[in-house]
Amino acid sequence: MSSTGSGYKVLVIDDSNTIRRSAEIFLKQGGHIVMLAEDGFDALSKINDDCPDLIFCDILMPRLDGYQTCAIIKKNAKFAAVPIVMLSSKDGVFDKARGRMVGSQDYLTKPFTKDQLLQAVKQFSSANQGV
Repeated sequence: MSSTGSGYKVLVIDDSNTIRRSAEIFLKQGGHIVMLAEDGFDALSKINDDCPDLIFCDILMPRLDGYQTCAIIKKNAKFAAVPIVMLSSKDGVFDKARGRMVGSQDYLTKPFTKDQLLQAVKQFSSANQGV
């Protein structure tokens, strides 16, 4: 884990190239290290190789959706403590509850703003400073 508030390693999992690119730009402007994955399978290998400090995960993706991806990550003891923020174009209570059930810590509705994204990173990076 990063010892300073900046340079947090963030993985963005989304099948939309536009969402991945905007998230990458926003996070890099915030001084963070960004990794991108276009679906759950792609993400699982990157998580293993790069050990991110925080993960943003889209819900609606082909092959392996966000709920399945989150559940798989949380079942691995090595990554169970990594915070996951679900991303969705729907702002439903059911989606938020289902995300919590599979282990996500937070939920952002797309399209998100730069401030919302950086605020989410700040929330989890400051929570982990004392660890």
